[in-house]
Amino acid sequence: MPITIADVAARAKVSKTTVSRVLNGKGELDESTAARVRAVIEELGYVPSARAVNLARGRTRVVAMLVPSLTWPWMGEVVQGAVDVLEAEEYGLLLFTCNRGEDSMRQFGAQVAAKSFDGLLVIEPEGTLDYIATLHARGLPMVLIDDRDQMSGQIPSVGTTNHLGAGVAARHLIEVGRHRPLMITGPSRFGCTQQRRDGFTAVYAEAGHPVDEDRILLGDFTFEQGAKVIHQAIAAGVEFDAVFCHNDVSAAGAMQALLENGRRIPEDVSVVGFDDIPMAEHTQPPLTTVHQPMREMGEAAARTLLAHFEGTPLPNRPTIIPATFTVRESTVV
Repeated sequence: MPITIADVAARAKVSKTTVSRVLNGKGELDESTAARVRAVIEELGYVPSARAVNLARGRTRVVAMLVPSLTWPWMGEVVQGAVDVLEAEEYGLLLFTCNRGEDSMRQFGAQVAAKSFDGLLVIEPEGTLDYIATLHARGLPMVLIDDRDQMSGQIPSVGTTNHLGAGVAARHLIEVGRHRPLMITGPSRFGCTQQRRDGFTAVYAEAGHPVDEDRILLGDFTFEQGAKVIHQAIAAGVEFDAVFCHNDVSAAGAMQALLENGRRIPEDVSVVGFDDIPMAEHTQPPLTTVHQPMREMGEAAARTLLAHFEGTPLPNRPTIIPATFTVRESTVV
């Protein structure tokens, strides 16, 4: 039979409440009594229920993470960064996706109501912003990751330098002599799309090569759309010598379309992506891209939440981790 807290109390000749206080480090106890209880715990090999101990301490030592889907190319990096920090501090991770839409959110809401976790990390699933803001207003500790600038200053967040990263991509293309770029954007509803668009076009305008609206092509972060808009631009007779894509997946699609139309990369057209997912090293040729610090963002968000559990106020300004730039053969011969 498993050893129980009642067995420990009986052997040590104390109450179960006293044993609980020793386990939780709460309350004032005579040191000789506490030492006797610890000796009995060791003698009997008693292992307290982690859930019971944590509930007694007012914590679950579990952090939840709400994400749109695990199929996003960079999602694994963010989750791994958070997990590395949480596991090092002996916290568990409860992971929720929105793959099943409203059913997924109902399941998540039930866990919120049951207080199954101490705090929340969020990569905002589409259509959940109001609900997330409500949870924050009710006092649930949370940190947004890559918050797309919609809640900056309202909910603690960790992000990267989308505007500056796109500007670095533009300067690189100008330096290699590319003055007629196309840009394939992300979905217009995302704040990061506007930031990347503005950062790229501002640098080209400052250099005396403004990017006309007809050279800004609406994308959706997919391979298929990246290929489609390049085929359309070539069929329409648009002249261009570079393509800047708002993510690496659409850049890979653009590269395939260019090659299918007889354009050499980078001799005829230079291509730059955004994210630096593992695939970027394996396109033909390897893709020059803006590196998003996704794992570091996951780590920073988890550290922020754990620090709050220990008494540090959550920051009222976004934590920004700079993007970097990785040059590969898609822009340099």
